[in-house]
Amino acid sequence: MSLEIQPVTYREACAFIEAHHRHHKPPQGYLFGVAVALDGAVVGVATVGRPVSRHLQDGWTAEVTRCCTTGAKNACSILYAACWRAARAMGYKKLITYTLPEEGGSSLRGAGWSVVGKTTNPKGWNCPSRPRVDTHPLQCKLRWEAPK
Repeated sequence: MSLEIQPVTYREACAFIEAHHRHHKPPQGYLFGVAVALDGAVVGVATVGRPVSRHLQDGWTAEVTRCCTTGAKNACSILYAACWRAARAMGYKKLITYTLPEEGGSSLRGAGWSVVGKTTNPKGWNCPSRPRVDTHPLQCKLRWEAPK
């Protein structure tokens, strides 16, 4: 009865996120994903893609765009650590993710990650040239980075 890492397709990850994530829809992009299972049943997924911020798209940085679990103990920490191992094996030098300030970050700290910054000007994606309705939380976020 221990958690076990397994591969996950983009379609499978999106279906899990759609069913379980509390404030986001599935991500648009996907480099790779990781799932964690308990007794053969998936209890969490993490997706990794290019950084959402174009300023961080240097070819060496990837971003955990979603981490979603059913609440299984230690699942998030295991997913974050597995994502970093996989990203490093693929040649990435940096892996980042973002959390809302009210999210404690214990899973990230448990995986060895640390806060390296905070976003500013959370105005959303809506603009006159491309109007949109933002459905995700619009507030400053903490940026985390995996250990070196």
